[in-house]
Amino acid sequence: MMKPSRPTQRTLGLNDKLPFTGGGFLPAFRLKREAVPDFGRYPFNMPAIRTLDRIELHPAVTFFVGENGSGKSTLLEALAIKLRFNAEGGSRNFEFATRETHSDLHEFLQLERSHHFTDGWFLRAESFYNVASQIDELGAAHSYGGQSLHAQSHGESFLALLTNRLQGGGIYLFDEPEAALSPQRQLSVLPLLHRLVYHRSQLVIATHSPILLAYPHARILEFGEQGIREIAYADTEHFRITKDFLNRPERMLELLLGDEEADLQAKAR
Repeated sequence: MMKPSRPTQRTLGLNDKLPFTGGGFLPAFRLKREAVPDFGRYPFNMPAIRTLDRIELHPAVTFFVGENGSGKSTLLEALAIKLRFNAEGGSRNFEFATRETHSDLHEFLQLERSHHFTDGWFLRAESFYNVASQIDELGAAHSYGGQSLHAQSHGESFLALLTNRLQGGGIYLFDEPEAALSPQRQLSVLPLLHRLVYHRSQLVIATHSPILLAYPHARILEFGEQGIREIAYADTEHFRITKDFLNRPERMLELLLGDEEADLQAKAR
């Protein structure tokens, strides 16, 4: 008779045999609508912000999803600033600024905190180079694996941050981390997120990645023309479009390229 295989850490987590409950430092936040001077100007004229009232966050992981320009990164940035992180990324000890591009949305947010967190980080893929430069200037490479993040690829430096610097017991905000990661690297991030959640962390992640969105201990909030709503993983556009394409790549390419080819042929006549 075969012996049952030993369950992996992922199996344990999915079956809730270990306490993957997260940190729950920020249960919710709200937009102080009564204080907003003009819903006709940016960023308050974005549908997701214009209809924003109160948002409850998952104690472990909350994903923000939506099209480019839907407001997910804008809201994540405002949360980061309200939590006293540097607007360009880093921990709350980072005070550098290369340019002032953030909105004033943070001034109109009210946070509902439950308890104090001991660690935190705001990751922005677009400004991670500036963060890496600040780390070098501070002589803090030892906290990130002992090697300058500039001496590594974008993906390797992000994984070095996750593996060495983020120890848990904190709140971590990631803005489109998949921009630096191949699909294989995205898969390797999932157990690292799992470790952070186990060590009582809370994460809010804006992403387009159907791989990252598959993380089970999470809530997915979709930003759209009608505002913000909770959505199941299999109902996200990211999952459905990826699944449809991979199931029928030839048919999808025929549909996508057929009209373009007909148009090009017509113009060539």
